[in-house]
Amino acid sequence: MESSSREFARLCTFESFSGVWPHYGFNTEQTELIQREFTRIRDITYLDHAGTTLFPESQIRKFCEDISRNVYGNPHSHNPSSRLTHDTVESVRYRILEHFNTSPEEYSVIFTAGCTAALKLVADSFPWVSANGKCSGSQFCYLTDNHTSVVGIRGVTGPKGVEAVPVLPQEVEARARNIQGTVSTEHECSVPHLFCYPAQSNFSGRKYPLSYVRGIQSQRLYPACERRGQWFVLLDAACFVGCSPLDLKQHPADFVPISFYKMFGFPTGIGALLVRNEAAELLRKGYFGGGTAAAYLAGEDYYVPNSNIVSRFEDGTISFLDVISLHHGFDVLHKLTGSMVNIQLHTFGLARYTYIMLSCLHHSNGQPVAQIYCDNEFESVAEQGAVLSFNLLDCHGRVVGYSQVDKMACLFNIHMRTGCFCNTGACQAHLGISNQEVKRNLQAGHVCGDNIDLVEGRPTGSVRISFGYMSTFEDCQTFLKFIVNCFVDKPLKLDQERLARLRSGTPAEASVSNELTSLTKERTVPEGNVLHISSAPVTKTSTTETVLNTERSSGKARTLTNIFIYPIKSCAAFEVTDWPVGVQGLLYDRTWMVVNENGVCLSQKREPKLCLIHPHICLGSNTLRLQASGMDTITLPLEASEENLVLRKCQSKVCGDRVQAVDCGERVSVWLSTFLGKPCSLIRQSLDFSRGMKMGQEKGACPPALSLVNEAQFLLINRASVALLLDHIANKQESSQNGTSFDMLQLIQRFRANLIISGLEPFEEDNWSDLKIGGAVFQVAGSCGRCQMIGIDQTSGARTQEPLRSLSECRNGKITFGVYLHHLPQRDSSAYPTLSVGSEVIAEAEENNK
Repeated sequence: MESSSREFARLCTFESFSGVWPHYGFNTEQTELIQREFTRIRDITYLDHAGTTLFPESQIRKFCEDISRNVYGNPHSHNPSSRLTHDTVESVRYRILEHFNTSPEEYSVIFTAGCTAALKLVADSFPWVSANGKCSGSQFCYLTDNHTSVVGIRGVTGPKGVEAVPVLPQEVEARARNIQGTVSTEHECSVPHLFCYPAQSNFSGRKYPLSYVRGIQSQRLYPACERRGQWFVLLDAACFVGCSPLDLKQHPADFVPISFYKMFGFPTGIGALLVRNEAAELLRKGYFGGGTAAAYLAGEDYYVPNSNIVSRFEDGTISFLDVISLHHGFDVLHKLTGSMVNIQLHTFGLARYTYIMLSCLHHSNGQPVAQIYCDNEFESVAEQGAVLSFNLLDCHGRVVGYSQVDKMACLFNIHMRTGCFCNTGACQAHLGISNQEVKRNLQAGHVCGDNIDLVEGRPTGSVRISFGYMSTFEDCQTFLKFIVNCFVDKPLKLDQERLARLRSGTPAEASVSNELTSLTKERTVPEGNVLHISSAPVTKTSTTETVLNTERSSGKARTLTNIFIYPIKSCAAFEVTDWPVGVQGLLYDRTWMVVNENGVCLSQKREPKLCLIHPHICLGSNTLRLQASGMDTITLPLEASEENLVLRKCQSKVCGDRVQAVDCGERVSVWLSTFLGKPCSLIRQSLDFSRGMKMGQEKGACPPALSLVNEAQFLLINRASVALLLDHIANKQESSQNGTSFDMLQLIQRFRANLIISGLEPFEEDNWSDLKIGGAVFQVAGSCGRCQMIGIDQTSGARTQEPLRSLSECRNGKITFGVYLHHLPQRDSSAYPTLSVGSEVIAEAEENNK
């Protein structure tokens, strides 16, 4: 009589668990993880991760530090705090797509109030075609094992005359057939249809094949195989993505709604619709809110939607602080677990062990203790999630009401979920509840979400437990002991045959990871003549009057007087006398940039101290050296080496463009963070990433390649123009007897140009179309519009009103200064030129200004 109890005690040990499943934890003691990150659940057995998972304390701590350190404004404004919000939100969008192994070229991320709001968005904007005499119209098809929020789309389609088709899970493949021989009209072939199914059932944890996505889109599976038209797939991934990797490159569903609290526990009340860009073009909105219109009239029925997919569908101001917090969710999740594959293996193992044990428990008379609702025996992570739905039975085989089980669990501080979990279809299928019974239960007073667990002895719902990455073996142990102690008629018996079979089975493990690694390529400087490159000494120029007289002297040729490169975007200039031109501009100009903890580019507008970081490049030793006051010098390799190949690939944004980069490592990150006093990293533009210039390009033309510059390959300013502005500032200061004093070099530094020339007339460069510097030919792309960044003293980081104020005044309201250039490679030569100080500059004016 004691044997089964002793065996149960032995089976409820970690050694026994390890014999069933080898994957547990994340290279650290799971108990240590709980003590460090989840102290609030020390005395709680939390088993409702399918409802919401729990957030780690470091995630909230980092988010609080972020919003305490940064000012985030309304992203619809254009002030600095608003631009920071906008850029950070865009960075989060990239992070989400990266997590699901896709890109902005394929998908857009539309933030919503949650998964349900994302579903409603699709319902309201899908281009439904009503049935009529000439056409049978669109079909809205859905798996019966779907959340209420999916089935609720029926409320939109019904009034439109669109047919709703419920599909049983077994029908999708069983009724598949080839429809090539069927005859349809051309109009029917273009009619859009929508099929919705869950990647994972929130009721039973069953995972439906992701291959259904392409199967429906290609019309090989039911119901698509029985109706001509364009078939789109909505994959409800809300329950799936909490513990499983989703690869949208391999399974390109058209619409993927998610809720982030299922993944991170925080924030709540925010989700997203991942929409395939091709499908997004078909969506049509009725209501338009703030930020969604390109133009509209209040007094006339005139409205033009925003051309950007995301802006078109995000009505009003999004919950931007919640969005920003997602960055910290991804960071901490990866730091604690390593990958979604690790989470999947860990949580599945706990669920499988619990399933084996619970399914083998029997009362003293041999009656099973639980009826488990599942479609498999937890053999494979590809078929089953970390969810277990069941009802307990007494020794007479009668169902113990789930409300009773829940109340008892609360006494032991065990947190579970009970009911139908907003999935009536699956509940009916697993519990054998007919449509008539549902209606009768309603008449008996039972409604969704109440505590009426039994009607005439039959269950109206079930108990559900679910696991998350912070779940432990002790959670399983506590739960199983609770079941045995509270609901088993003693002495306990075990189904030995079943136990032996399930424990001896070899479950299939995940073999697919959504984490991609890539190798960067070696980049070499083209061979050629030996370059004699030296840093030019910084010297004070003469007075303004002398400069003006010198530069304007009659007959004097224009020359290149200074060459500046900016290896790290927004950091100090590196002045040279000779420097090679590369594919993207001056070699290594703006190849690196500093980003904050959210991957957003740091510029001097946000962090003026960047100008105090002095990069130096040595082509001879192939190194980049960083210097700053009070810091030891740090040296980095210019090009990727074998040890650099494992560096994390990342994405950021420059001037509205997405850029791909690689993180330059922890050492330089610590150096920068220490100097700037905030968490940041150095990233380098990926060698295999190409970004095209937009300014001044004709449609269809192949654009010049850019580094991490904002607009163009080169920026040129004219000393004569600087001198005129300097005169204006000086005169203004004399009249006001205060303000910031400048000399020529200080003012040149404010404009952060690459090429400084001695011109003949102020602002003559505005009228140039082309120019030649030595043997290199350039085309003028346009004027450089200036912002508040020229108000930052490049020697101290202090902010001043000048020269921005005087620039506007002396240019009659214009705030442009300098011109953008791009290099025109010579057709008869594959070599790139070297620019040298002292080279003659020959300019050609635009035709209409000659």
